[in-house]
Amino acid sequence: MADERELRLVSWNVNGLRAVLKKEPSFTEIFGQCDADVFAIQETKLQEGQVSLDLPGYVQTWSYAERKGYSGTAVFSREEPLQVIRQIGSPVADDEGRVCALEFPSMWFVDVYTPNSKQGLLRLDERMVWDEHFRDFLSELSQDKPVVTCGDFNVAHEEIDLKNPDTNHENAGFSDQERESFTKLLDSGLTDTFRALHPTLEGAYSWWSYRMRSRERNTGWRIDYFLVSDRIADRVRDARILGDVYGSDHCPVELTLAI
Repeated sequence: MADERELRLVSWNVNGLRAVLKKEPSFTEIFGQCDADVFAIQETKLQEGQVSLDLPGYVQTWSYAERKGYSGTAVFSREEPLQVIRQIGSPVADDEGRVCALEFPSMWFVDVYTPNSKQGLLRLDERMVWDEHFRDFLSELSQDKPVVTCGDFNVAHEEIDLKNPDTNHENAGFSDQERESFTKLLDSGLTDTFRALHPTLEGAYSWWSYRMRSRERNTGWRIDYFLVSDRIADRVRDARILGDVYGSDHCPVELTLAI
């Protein structure tokens, strides 16, 4: 495709946008350095009007949780979306600002912050309900046009995707049920872009606990993804984890996609 154009897409769980705005470098500095066409964030922990971001040249699309200081997603795009969807019709967690889905002429772009199953898998049943509805939601969108979905999926899919798989099989984010559910999501017609390009790369993580010097020791998990419809997987030009970006317990992930 001699006339193809490449989109640079970035996703980051900021774990509290107000906190990252105050850090050095600040969110706005990191945002500017990324120079993304679409920049998605999760866990904003905001209500409407609590921050005013100056991002010249970008359309800001927010999805807020009803509960104050909790969850939340947002997408900043150079292009005005044709429409926006903020709920997926799930009987659980649909009032938590977990989805920000934007329709563009060439694709649906879906930013998601998947519910955490919690310590002791206390929220696992709700998580499974959410996963099923999110899978159906993406499948319906994909009938219209290709889907790009990104965010914190709160699951390390395979043993290669976390530092200590042997001791985490009963823990949230690596339970058999969550991993099988993510497999179902991929089997519904989606490609894990990073693993497609780096099938055997070990030590590639996007989240580290704040405890035990985990990031310094790279004792991490890969739970942040860019997934694309299988039918546009051949348009993926690059998929990276931006591990040198600090400010959160997650680092950003990036996708370069030809359109």
